[in-house]
Amino acid sequence: MKVALFVPCYVDQLYPQVGIATYNLLKKFNLHVTFPENQTCCGQPMANAGCEHLAIPAYHNFINAFRGFDYVVAPSGSCVYHVRTHYDLLPQSEQVEYLRSNVFELTDFLVQILGVEGFKGSFPKRVGLHLSCHGQRGLRNAACSEITNIKGGNARKLLTSIRGLQLAELDRDDECCGFGGTFCVTEEAVSSRMGIDRITDHEKHGAEVLTGGDMSCLMHLEGLLKRRKSQVQVMHVAEIFDLAML
Repeated sequence: MKVALFVPCYVDQLYPQVGIATYNLLKKFNLHVTFPENQTCCGQPMANAGCEHLAIPAYHNFINAFRGFDYVVAPSGSCVYHVRTHYDLLPQSEQVEYLRSNVFELTDFLVQILGVEGFKGSFPKRVGLHLSCHGQRGLRNAACSEITNIKGGNARKLLTSIRGLQLAELDRDDECCGFGGTFCVTEEAVSSRMGIDRITDHEKHGAEVLTGGDMSCLMHLEGLLKRRKSQVQVMHVAEIFDLAML
């Protein structure tokens, strides 16, 4: 199985350890993993800012960079969702259709394609799971209503398999963190207030580590945690899975 690793631009520039952890994790499953060096941004920031026509060259570059792989895997639900839904602006060649169908968020790839049911290692921490809006509402990889009994989707399933890991049960499981791409710039006060509500919920339930599948959301929450001098650490699920993979 030939797998290409897509590392979002903000991960590449600000959280390279997440890309490295994702690569290491996938290699532990004996996959042929490649990082195409001509990859750049998927185009989501320009589209979010209302300038999607300027993102078209980035779309074409993405298609060319990841040509010829069985799957493309990214530690980002929002970027994967963007490729799957917004690349309908391109002529729907066989290659474009194939790529849109075979780009996966990391946890979905582990469970749906590799059939991973859990990890045998340990991570003795109390962990709070943040579900990103693009992941749970866009990719449907978790239930997006608190009135259901299904919480956390594949990320929760894999986290709860890890020995010693205690999952913090939050009051509000599916609330937005307030990041929202350019929303945190144009509506910074509302964005910050939403983020404060989320980290307060995690702190209230004793989370030592706050995790999730979208580093953009975690970046927003980490900034707020640092400003209030919180002791809660922030880690992408890829980092936890990599540590728990024997």
